[in-house]
Amino acid sequence: MRVLVVDDEAELVRMLVEHLRNKGAHADGETDPRAVLKRLKAGEVYDVLVSDVEMGEVRGLELMRAVHALRSEQLVVLMTAFGSMELAAQAMREGAADFIAKPFPLDVFSMVLERVLDARKMRREIVHLREAMTPSVGNLVAQSSSMRRVLKLAQRAAITDATILLLGESGVGKSVIARHIHDLSPRSKGPFVPLNAAALPDALVESELFGARRGAFTDAREDRDGVFQQARGGTLFLDEVAELSHSIQPKLLQALETRRVRPVGAPAEVEVDLRLIAATHQNLVEMVRKGEFREDLYYRLHIVPIVIPPLRERIEDIAPMAEHMVAKICARMGRPALGVSASAMRWLSSQAWPGNVRELANTLERALIMSEHDVLTLDDLHASPRTASPQQDDDARYLRALLEQRVSMQELEQRYIQEALSHTNHNKTETARLLQIDRKTLYRKLEDID
Repeated sequence: MRVLVVDDEAELVRMLVEHLRNKGAHADGETDPRAVLKRLKAGEVYDVLVSDVEMGEVRGLELMRAVHALRSEQLVVLMTAFGSMELAAQAMREGAADFIAKPFPLDVFSMVLERVLDARKMRREIVHLREAMTPSVGNLVAQSSSMRRVLKLAQRAAITDATILLLGESGVGKSVIARHIHDLSPRSKGPFVPLNAAALPDALVESELFGARRGAFTDAREDRDGVFQQARGGTLFLDEVAELSHSIQPKLLQALETRRVRPVGAPAEVEVDLRLIAATHQNLVEMVRKGEFREDLYYRLHIVPIVIPPLRERIEDIAPMAEHMVAKICARMGRPALGVSASAMRWLSSQAWPGNVRELANTLERALIMSEHDVLTLDDLHASPRTASPQQDDDARYLRALLEQRVSMQELEQRYIQEALSHTNHNKTETARLLQIDRKTLYRKLEDID
């Protein structure tokens, strides 16, 4: 354990440092808060910083804010002779790991530091254990049966070289699944080249796909490979394929059939060796029916279709996915992994998430920026801009989505009962109480589900 103690009372600093060293810890002391910041800026690392609250020119809370501006993950324990609950609460709100009131016995001081370090270690172990227990790929968690089927199909398709078509609403994680397929495939050592067709101006689509030779058009100052050439030996992920214009669709079809492309301005075709994964959130069958998408191209892409369900249809994935995302976001922010409170998790699991996984991830990241605690709370989520709209708006969006899916009242009731069973760990007595029905009624409804 590495500890840095700062207090304007030199004798107290000496006593605490000596006590920690006698306990086997690496301990340093300072009487000037500015020297603490110099140490940290110089790269010195401490498990815990212990600071007095009242130190003349610089108060402990101000020092803690400055420390956290340098290292957001730094554990800080504050000491004060003015041990009021109000000051303790303020310190904890602002990011203190713990609070100890002077005077204190040395064994209590040691116990507080050990407790702070043990709490951090336990939080990290819980996150790692949950991640190990829940099959996941990137931000995709396969706890639900529907997502397990998706990943199983993706794994089977990965070992082939067949063209794959990923279908699903915006934000469900099509790009993550595409990358997962590439990583599991024999082409994993080759490049993974993504291209979003919706982001390309019509005039540039052909050159972006197939390349261009110098002088082919005004801005073509040198030969340039398109994504088909860039993906040689690997995988081309063509997202939003439904956005391709009618003029480019036959050229894409020909490239897929012949494995040859002609760069813009080139005298001859060039061979390409790649695996194509296409994706869209649109209904291609309906677009073919309306003449908006070529039928022959549709069948060429539709070799192995994989439909990724929206988040509202796999509610059981939300809790483990949220924990997984929080751990990743915290790691990216350089802060300790936070837990998620029960009330916050219930709220997350109750939302319709029209933006799916992407919306969930953005909501959690905004909430983590607002959070000042060791646990993500419901207040943190309500402080996020997404939650500024009334709950009724979320409910209305969810109900509209159910109506669009033609979900019957009976199916809705069955889903609700199954979710209640999951919530109570299949305790039927507790489930009946939660649903406010008697056990006989619950058993009869369960028989209907079976």
